[in-house]
Amino acid sequence: MAFSSTKPIPTPCFLRSSSRPFLHTKIITSSIPISFKLSHSQSLSIKNAVTSPATGSPSGQKIKTPNFQETRPTILVSEKLGDAGLQLLRSFGNVECCYDLSNEDLCKKIETCDALIVRSATKVSREVFEAAKGRLKVVGRAGVAAEHGIALLTAMARNIAQADASIKAGQWKRSKYVGVSLVGKTLAVMGFGKVGSEVARRAKGLGMNVIAHDPYAPAERARALGVDLVSFDQAISSADFISLHMPLTPTTHNIFNDDTFAKMKNGVRIVNVARGGVIDEDALVRALDSGKVAQAALDVFAQPPPKDSKLLQHENVTTTPHLGASTMEAQEGVAIEIAEAVTGALKGELSATAVNAPMVPQEILSELAPYVLLAEKLGKLAVQLVAGGSGIKSVKVVYESARDPDDLDTRLLRAMVTKGIIEPISDSIINLVNADFIAKQKGLRIREERVVVDTAPEFPVHSIQVQIFHVDSKFAGAVSENGHITIEGRVKYGIPHLTQLGSFGVDVSLEGNLILCRQVDQPGMIGQVGNILGEHNVNVSFMSVGRTVRRNQAIMAIGVDEEPNVEALKKIGDVSAIEEFVFLKL
Repeated sequence: MAFSSTKPIPTPCFLRSSSRPFLHTKIITSSIPISFKLSHSQSLSIKNAVTSPATGSPSGQKIKTPNFQETRPTILVSEKLGDAGLQLLRSFGNVECCYDLSNEDLCKKIETCDALIVRSATKVSREVFEAAKGRLKVVGRAGVAAEHGIALLTAMARNIAQADASIKAGQWKRSKYVGVSLVGKTLAVMGFGKVGSEVARRAKGLGMNVIAHDPYAPAERARALGVDLVSFDQAISSADFISLHMPLTPTTHNIFNDDTFAKMKNGVRIVNVARGGVIDEDALVRALDSGKVAQAALDVFAQPPPKDSKLLQHENVTTTPHLGASTMEAQEGVAIEIAEAVTGALKGELSATAVNAPMVPQEILSELAPYVLLAEKLGKLAVQLVAGGSGIKSVKVVYESARDPDDLDTRLLRAMVTKGIIEPISDSIINLVNADFIAKQKGLRIREERVVVDTAPEFPVHSIQVQIFHVDSKFAGAVSENGHITIEGRVKYGIPHLTQLGSFGVDVSLEGNLILCRQVDQPGMIGQVGNILGEHNVNVSFMSVGRTVRRNQAIMAIGVDEEPNVEALKKIGDVSAIEEFVFLKL
């Protein structure tokens, strides 16, 4: 919402989430179409405003701002989930627990649901998404695998299962079950999400050399763990051990087949705690028989439970009946984890675990948290400075940082600028998954520029600047010399601040509501405006004045706790030295 007075001057998401290393949850977040153009009703002149008794707003106009808490979302849980997770979900929305649904029944139920939580049995197909008719925003899959993957890796290497069966059969064949050492061997982690990266971290602790393949994993995440990201063919051809952590998609179905096995080292060993369908099981049997694959350890199968499977009978195969989640801690922990991930996604929060979007590691999320808020505030402020009727098509975001551009992941920041620009004028929830898609869908082009500056490298970002091109501004003071709306901000003591508005330097905490005044630089201005606000019981939280030339023009920024009424705003506009002003809600 923005009120202004101007004396005219031409101008669904998959998430892999867990702070608990053995947990694995997935979310898919859908994109929601929006209408993206400012209407004339969103630029209101206080000078000529008339208060409507019905609404209390000028000319009876209402500006729609999304309030997610007005209605509680409906969350469908299609498989058993721990009580702690269910309680968390029920505190947020309406929860329906419907187990053992057929695909037909699921398609009927999904029409009225905002979120769906599954485990392994429920198949969320294209048909299910189409049946949702655009309402379904989040699909979360709960599961765990990292710890079990390491257990299978070590058990396979030392022939634990085979030796156990042998000794229980009354045999003592020490020479037959000589194992292989993990130290110094190369492990290829195929799928470098939350579970894959945790497996990599633990394998490094066992003395293994770890490489990984994942087209969506950021290089900085891999570097932080001492892991090299390589191509698919590089990974499978150079690995002594291969651990699978990829989702089952049309692209990955039977991706491990006769051709891929042929590219591997002789005697390679494979662990699969991901999805059975990524391996062509007949091809794996042939590779085991030929010795191309020395051993395999499998927790998942193409058709569970497997029947009459040659894999089960093969002496070089270790199997478990999908035990990845079978610990008491995992069952309770994953319930809480998936509930937190789903509710966060429904609220539009960003997550490190979206598998249908580029992965952003949790440590990067934590480091960028105050800058993420700054980016959203700047986007929200910028859109309120655009005159009604102007279609926003071109935005430039400039980041100043002491870090090398390759060490600064700005996807979150770009997504939050997009969120700040779009959400105030729509009902859509913008997040990391759909931000770029919606921006592109609406013709909004966001360019990025990174500038290296000599500041403290421990802080990821020195400043963020947002420029909006080819639009009219309802506040001429926000227009820089190049003719664009330009605002810039920094994080100070963990709090976002506005530090530049157009050509004026300011220092404004971006909290609560904000009044910006462009005025003649003369004594008494702060007192005049402060008195008007005091008379209308509006509490001022801060004031800041920036100017270009002494006794010429200045920008006064006033933070207020309450929203001033129309009469107070009109009185501010009537102050003779004030050339224009705008009221902004942040």
